[in-house]
Amino acid sequence: MNNGTTQQLLNALQWRYATKVFDATKKIPADVWQTLERALVLTPTSYGLQPYKFLVINDPAKRAELLPHSWNQKQVVDASHFVVFTARTKMTGADVSKLIQRTSDIRKIPAESLNFYRDLMLGDIVNGPRGKTAHEWATRQTYIALGNLMTCAAVLGVDTCPMEGLNPAEYDRVLDLNYSGYATVVACALGYRAANDKYAGLPKVRYEATELVQQV
Repeated sequence: MNNGTTQQLLNALQWRYATKVFDATKKIPADVWQTLERALVLTPTSYGLQPYKFLVINDPAKRAELLPHSWNQKQVVDASHFVVFTARTKMTGADVSKLIQRTSDIRKIPAESLNFYRDLMLGDIVNGPRGKTAHEWATRQTYIALGNLMTCAAVLGVDTCPMEGLNPAEYDRVLDLNYSGYATVVACALGYRAANDKYAGLPKVRYEATELVQQV
């Protein structure tokens, strides 16, 4: 399927930047936001386990509470939408069983036919060596989702700003994530750039492809 051109994609990626000043009066239309939410859901993950949740912070009071724990970056309160990416703190057999059942239901196959896949996941990310660092593994999955969201937003003409400049422990407290099985990883503000954002017109700084891409 090809609903666009290669140049349109590159133009969108060239256009996007980490927006520093959002126009607080401009909101993302509901249909556009629903598309972006769907893009998050469609993000690929290792094993397909989807070890994360995306918290869309709509409450202005909650955003204001998060502001001082975000290096006072105004994007938190000014952007149309603000998403906090959280990752599983550990992976369990119940997580594996949930995916097996979901796969069985959607593909209409017996769950027992997936026993090999179940054992593979249990032997790796639950009971295997990676089970000890499952949160780090899950964190990497959230960054796939973050990149996917930012690219899709750019294609739709929506500005974004990925934000690691925050205090995860304080976010967890404010958002009642402690003991939930999830922990804050990163956030992303989305909306439309303000006319006075001086960063919008700066040339994009990237190394040449010959430095970053190696043909083997």
